[in-house]
Amino acid sequence: MRVVNRLIANRFFFALLCAPRIVSNATVFPPTKKSSNMRQSTLLLPTLKENPADADVVSHRLMLRAGLIRQLASGLYTWLPLGLRVLRKVEHIIREEMNISGAQEVMMPVVQPAELWQESGRWQKMGSEMLRIKDRHERDFCLGPTHEEVITDIFRREVHSYKQLPINFYQIQTKFRDERRPRFGVMRAREFMMKDAYSFHLDQESFDATYQEMYDCYSRILNRMQLTFRAVQADTGNIGGDNSHEFHVLASSGEDTIAYASTGSYAANLEKATAMAPPAAPAPSQDLEKIDTPNEKTIDAISKLLNIPATQTVKTLVVKGVESPVAIILRGDHELNEIKAAKLPSIASPFAFAEESEILQSMGAHPGSLGPVNCKIAYLVDRDAAALADFVCGANEDGVHFTGANWHRDSPLDDAQIVDARNVVEGDKAPDGEGTIEFLRGIEVGHIFQLDKAYSEPLEASVLDKDGVSQIPIMGCYGMGVTRLVAAVIEQNHDDNGILWPQPLTPYDLHIVALNPQKSEAVREASENLYNEALAAGLEVLLDDRDERPGVKFADADLIGIPQRLVVGDRGLKNSVVEYKKREEKDAVELPLDQVIAQVAAQAVI
Repeated sequence: MRVVNRLIANRFFFALLCAPRIVSNATVFPPTKKSSNMRQSTLLLPTLKENPADADVVSHRLMLRAGLIRQLASGLYTWLPLGLRVLRKVEHIIREEMNISGAQEVMMPVVQPAELWQESGRWQKMGSEMLRIKDRHERDFCLGPTHEEVITDIFRREVHSYKQLPINFYQIQTKFRDERRPRFGVMRAREFMMKDAYSFHLDQESFDATYQEMYDCYSRILNRMQLTFRAVQADTGNIGGDNSHEFHVLASSGEDTIAYASTGSYAANLEKATAMAPPAAPAPSQDLEKIDTPNEKTIDAISKLLNIPATQTVKTLVVKGVESPVAIILRGDHELNEIKAAKLPSIASPFAFAEESEILQSMGAHPGSLGPVNCKIAYLVDRDAAALADFVCGANEDGVHFTGANWHRDSPLDDAQIVDARNVVEGDKAPDGEGTIEFLRGIEVGHIFQLDKAYSEPLEASVLDKDGVSQIPIMGCYGMGVTRLVAAVIEQNHDDNGILWPQPLTPYDLHIVALNPQKSEAVREASENLYNEALAAGLEVLLDDRDERPGVKFADADLIGIPQRLVVGDRGLKNSVVEYKKREEKDAVELPLDQVIAQVAAQAVI
């Protein structure tokens, strides 16, 4: 008992030593050292003078040069302090708007069991993009490329009544997709941050309302980031489901082509874009005639030989079908849209062209001499090819073509065979008749899907409706690339000297550059005073207190792109002024030392 009492007394005495002192009813803690991560002399900010040789796009070059990221392995990046500050601001804006929309934040595991993916049928469908692993018990898992299966499993376990619907869950979390060729820095990396959300509904009206809210939410997010963007109709890819929209930040380096109407509201990804259907083919005016073309196997060669435009020819492509090869016939100047073609019922999945040996066996001729007249296999005809009369096509004999070919008379054609299978081109009429199609380049940063029951049905997720009957919910899926957004912002906001951060995403509001502070006490004191005054005003400040030449400091300041900069030097201090410059402006101005922070604060978003 004596030992126990001594232990209690020792612990009480130790607690008294560690407790804060109470003075005049105020708690006084030991003084804390001022944060050093806002001082460039101690901040890990490894800038580079030269462009990295392996960086192909502006954002990748500038993120490496400005010390935002460093590559660990192909498609894998470490975010350094400056880059992480920007990333967190992107997350903050997304999280705020998602919360405003009524979505509930969750966090799901990166590692997912194979059983869930086998239930949905995607364990094999995802292919080599999914990184599969085994645990110590030889059980199959994967690093999650997306989380439809996991959220549906949560739903079927935890949500049971119609009274809990509609409901929308989201997370901001790491994804892994084993890209065949990672490129463009964090824009197409293997590991990346993503915001993904999933909603559940019992009726279409509720679903449509949430889909529209997510559309509006994404628009608010991108507007808050001061980005120029377009929302476009898009293909759903291997996620599945019906309709979807992509959100593209417009940039010349974008991987995607956006087709939009010159005077209307129509806009779609090139994979999804369609043009106005052409009028019906005119009546035939020529007889069918067979001509020898022994050396002409391309549309260009045939056009030159016969002195006709490519628009008056058709080309025949043979692809693998569900049961046997299928021919797809296009106007000679058009290109096949493989995404559209892959969705045609008679086409095999995954989409693939037939081997030359298959073509010869099924058509009786080699590629370059194929056509719909006397075609021995099933064929599908693109709408624009179906609108031709008196066209030129292969005769299904090597080195022979037909002129004056016409549908119905020379080759059967019914409505079921007419499809939309081509890429649109600039100048096409928009599908709604409002203007003509034009192209832009875009970086996809968001994608919202109407999933219907693509996952809730195979995973047997259900709730009881008001009559006590089990119902399978409709689902929605809403993704936004968090790390990709940082790159997209830079692609749209830079100049020859570096990054031009929009104010809402800048790593710091203000960059104070002290010139020769090691040699001038006046510069050191003025810089510290401005630094502390700015912090007190609620600004995020980076103080360049390094022992570096002014030219190096100015180059780094332009490179990292903080919107507002103050230069503190002996010359200006003699007149009680400092040099003030906005990053996007060429010239600096002098402002009174005692007023400058108030003017900076007025320009910043605090």
